[in-house]
Amino acid sequence: MKPTVVALAADAAETTRRSLVLAGGGMRVAWQAGVLKALHEAGLRFHHGDGTSGGTMNLGMLLSGLTPDEMCERWRTLDVKDFVSFMPMREYFKALNMKAMGDADGIVEKVFPHLGIDPARIRLAEGMAGSFNVCNFTQKTNEAIPHMDIDLDLLVAGISLPIFMPAVKRGDTEYLDSVWIKDANLIEAVKRGAEEVWLVWCIGNTPTYHDGSFNQYVHMIELSAAGKLNEEMALVNELNERIARGDSPYGQKQQIRLHVVKPEKPLPLDPDFYLGRIDSATLVDRGYADAMRYLRTRKPEGMPLTPEATQMQDAGTGIAFRETMAGYFSLGAIDPKTGAAQGKSANTQLALHASIDIEDIDAFVADPQHRSGLSGHVDFAPLGTNMPASHGVFALFMPGDEPGLRWMVYELGFQHAGKDYYLAGKKEVRVASPLALWPATTTLYTKLHEGRDTSGPVVGAGVLSLGVSALMSLLSTFHATNAPTMGKSLGATGSFAGFFTKSLVSTYIMRR
Repeated sequence: MKPTVVALAADAAETTRRSLVLAGGGMRVAWQAGVLKALHEAGLRFHHGDGTSGGTMNLGMLLSGLTPDEMCERWRTLDVKDFVSFMPMREYFKALNMKAMGDADGIVEKVFPHLGIDPARIRLAEGMAGSFNVCNFTQKTNEAIPHMDIDLDLLVAGISLPIFMPAVKRGDTEYLDSVWIKDANLIEAVKRGAEEVWLVWCIGNTPTYHDGSFNQYVHMIELSAAGKLNEEMALVNELNERIARGDSPYGQKQQIRLHVVKPEKPLPLDPDFYLGRIDSATLVDRGYADAMRYLRTRKPEGMPLTPEATQMQDAGTGIAFRETMAGYFSLGAIDPKTGAAQGKSANTQLALHASIDIEDIDAFVADPQHRSGLSGHVDFAPLGTNMPASHGVFALFMPGDEPGLRWMVYELGFQHAGKDYYLAGKKEVRVASPLALWPATTTLYTKLHEGRDTSGPVVGAGVLSLGVSALMSLLSTFHATNAPTMGKSLGATGSFAGFFTKSLVSTYIMRR
């Protein structure tokens, strides 16, 4: 078997020793694949990669020879239910003495093969050294396994979270997921001479302590993960002081810098992923957007090595849903209707896959523009498929530029071949007969601009629409977010429904 080529591996010309640290995050680490795509496009290359807990899966994919684009596609097409595999029935009769709630069969037989994780290819990886963290339960220590020594059992052990999966036994030693000891091994990167560490972090970290046993189980993981990371950042600060004095125990010639890519607000938890409230395509898109945001604003010196490095903002109770609109579209057209006609003649269609996340429904309703964030991706054969958005805007019943006109706005920026594009679409909701309600609220007049916003020249146009089946799919994804009680959930959905209905009645019944 030939050596495995690693897409993010540094070449001989790279003078800065750089490590990629992939922390855990459960099944939600699909988000990391979008981050890696953005880092790859930015030209970042690494001498070393480290993975812990769920992060070992993405490190395994990378060291198996997959490109970030291939990783994103594998995550998008993974059936998340394949993660769940039940123990033999006799185990469940043991009640509180059963080994775990599930076993690793689904992961070994379905998840790893679909994701392209191949231990033999990992062992042959060249150009980027890898380390996979596992917990040696027998000794209560973390072991960073070099990629040359990895095997299937150790890969399974790396994601065997207590209660949910049994320990992996090798000889007299039992191995587990290392998340309770550490979730990001900065010190392993430093010992390998890293002068720049890129930490990809998706464990929640907010000041709010939530009620409920599941939330508090998650908090225990957060405490262990963030607590150990904070200790390691303090150690790196001490090392930087030594390096400044000319005492460099691991060979660094300059201060160790830390870059952290993280979500602005905590990602939905695994049950939301499993139940379809969020999907892997949305997680990939959000990871890409989060990484692009950090890349645009990063400082050469990196981030302070303090607990604030991984902290996120609390999210209010909101509403989320996914929406796909598609239609004929043509490059070179300026007017949407003309572009749709030309696209139909040439059979060129564009699809906009949008994930709308209204993070605070009360603030959204009170905002005169009724704006929120939008993530997603674009499929348009003349440019490419699965082109993720770096940023986006959604607005519902935004006041238009003439009396009686309101807009539903869908906008997102993306890149193709290193060039920025901005897709801007509007549904025109204007005072009219109730018969106009359906076509108005399902037809998106769309223009494609060069650049990062609508100020750039228009280079394409078309008309997208929301079909009946797509509407049914949208409704199946509609749910309240960050709602700690059923009452809060019903209140959020009621607020959105009331605002939506009131706006339609005002336009099509009251006609004002």
